Formats: sequence, C-alpha cells, structure tokens
Amino acid sequence: MTFSTSRLLGGGLAVAALAAGTFATVTAAPTRLPANPVRVSVQALGQDRVEVVLTNTSRKTLRIPKWQLPSAAADSNLFRISREGEEIRFHGRMIKRAAPTMAEFAVLRPGQAHRSVVELGKMYDLSKPGLYTVTYATSLQYASLSGGMHLRAGNGAPLVAQAAPIRISLDRAIPAGGRVAPVLPANPTLSDVLGITTIGCSASQISQINQAVLSARSYSENAKGYLNGGATGARYTTWFGAYTSSRYDNVKQHFVKIDNAMDQTGGQVTINCGCNENYFAYVYKSQPYQIWVCNAFWSAPLVGTDSKAGTLIHEMSHFTVVADTNDYAYGHAAAKNLANTNPTNAGANADNHEYFAENTPFQN
Repeated sequence: MTFSTSRLLGGGLAVAALAAGTFATVTAAPTRLPANPVRVSVQALGQDRVEVVLTNTSRKTLRIPKWQLPSAAADSNLFRISREGEEIRFHGRMIKRAAPTMAEFAVLRPGQAHRSVVELGKMYDLSKPGLYTVTYATSLQYASLSGGMHLRAGNGAPLVAQAAPIRISLDRAIPAGGRVAPVLPANPTLSDVLGITTIGCSASQISQINQAVLSARSYSENAKGYLNGGATGARYTTWFGAYTSSRYDNVKQHFVKIDNAMDQTGGQVTINCGCNENYFAYVYKSQPYQIWVCNAFWSAPLVGTDSKAGTLIHEMSHFTVVADTNDYAYGHAAAKNLANTNPTNAGANADNHEYFAENTPFQN
C-alpha cells in the first residue's frame, strides 16, 4: 500500500521539478557548510495532504536512511501533530531496526532535494474536524556527508531535520478506515506451555519463540525488581540518565506494565512470523499484544545486546496500554547518548528499555 509519493528536485537559485526518483544538477551552492545541511519545508495541499521537501544545502553529498525521508511516513513517526493542544497518535508501524545497510540509504548530491506528498490521515487520527498543528521532525541518526562526517551536535546527539509548524484546518473528518491496518492470518496456534499465540510460525520458530518469551519474562522481572528496590546505580543512569524521582517513577511503572504484559498466559500475546523484512520486529501501538518478528530476529542471540528476548521487551514497551514508547534512537551508542543528553526522551525510548533489561555488559 502506498501512502506518499516522492521525487527528487534540483537545488540552487532555481529549482525545477523532476520525475520521481531522478536527480538534478545544482546551479548554485552555499559558500560554507551550515550547522545542519538538511533544510526542510512543509506546505499544506488541502485537507490532510502535505508536501514535504528535504534539501541538502551543503557542498557535500548527503547519505540519509530512507526511513528518515518523508516518503517513509507510514513506517516512521516523522510528524508531531496536535489538535487544540492534544497530541495525535501515530498509527503506523513501530519498527525495531538494525543499523542500515548501503541499500537502505538515499543519496542527495549538493543542492538536491527530495519531495514527498504525504496523506497524514493514513497514519494519524484526524477523525475530528478542527485546526491541527503539524510539525515535521526526524532524528538524523546514521545520516552523514561525504568524507564520513555524521550529522551530530556538539554533545554527540544526532541533528534533527525539522520544519516550522504549519496549521491545517479540517472541515470534515478523515475516515478512520483509511489508516494503516494489518491483516491477521488465520489459524493461530496457542502454545500449551507458555500460553503464547503464534501465527504462521514453523515448529522450529515456535521453539525459538518459547525460549525468547521465557528469557524476556526473566528480563522484565529482573528490571522490575531493580527499580522497585530503588536502585540508582550505573545500570539506571547509563540508560535513563540523571536521577529525578519523577523520571525514575515513570520508568518503574513502565516495567511493572511490561512485566505484567509479558507474563500473560491466556493467548493474549501473539507472535506473528509473517514478516520477511530485514527488521528485528514491529508492532502497531494501538493493537496489543501483537508482535511481528522479522528476519533480524531469527539471527539475533537469545539473550544479550539486541537479542531475541530483548526485542520482545522493546516491542512490548511500544503498546499504548503498556509504556507507549517511541523510537527516538536506535542502538547501544545512540541510546547511551540519549540518556546523557535528553533523559526525558530516554525514558520514552524503546531501545533504552531493552538495553536496561538486557543489562549487557552487566552493571549494578
């Protein structure tokens, strides 16, 4: 299903529209490298449709993961939308990703732009008429310029591609039926041992899932016990940053809910093996407790960093009824940096929850 259209535009003093997927030669370029070479503009096209243009304003070639482009809006929470001060939730896939391969990068030459038209109602609940505030903002983790310079701030945090907020007035509701909705295969299998429902899984896969669930339950129980005991050692500060009582209590409640969710044995937790993409796993926040496991899941170790068990913790944390986490940063190094630079976001980041639970290498 396609939710947006995209094309690449030439940059410089005059910009001419090109066909989708084509590139243009720059006619003029900035004389110096700006702090953030990615310029973003957003404009409303009517109802829920917006045009987003990302431009490489530097003299260097930009490599950016395709999931950070507006054309990937169905699988990445790229917008912050509110109506009368109330946040509008993202209904697309929440994906645990591995580090991108070469094929997963888009390349923008100096002055080149990437244009997409996005239908926001496909991924966000615009079911009420009214005035919406829309902001495009995405972390540029993994993005780099030729020469190997990653797009990072002085504190090591990734730069953010962000546009000025725009207002969209809807005089009618966007039907909910237009939003992303997964199709569940028939013939689920209920594990007699663990009470986990599996869909489309082989006997070998079910065996691996059972081991992963047992280990994830051990992880969540251990993490909950650490936090219930009031410990604030390196294990906590590494993944959630400087201590404050409110942030600590928030994370503690998250793991109470994660542990309760993982411990369900009545078939509520569903593991779906029908994903053949190069992710670890994904979920839809509003559909507990259905977890799709993908190619990277099967090659991951049972326990330890980015493990099968940890992946289940990561995905379980995403559900709105559990911890409602987001994906602000991926990977060990980025999650540690997030804890140091933005502990509030670390307390709402799925990978930080996973790495706290995995506790590899071990910390008190």
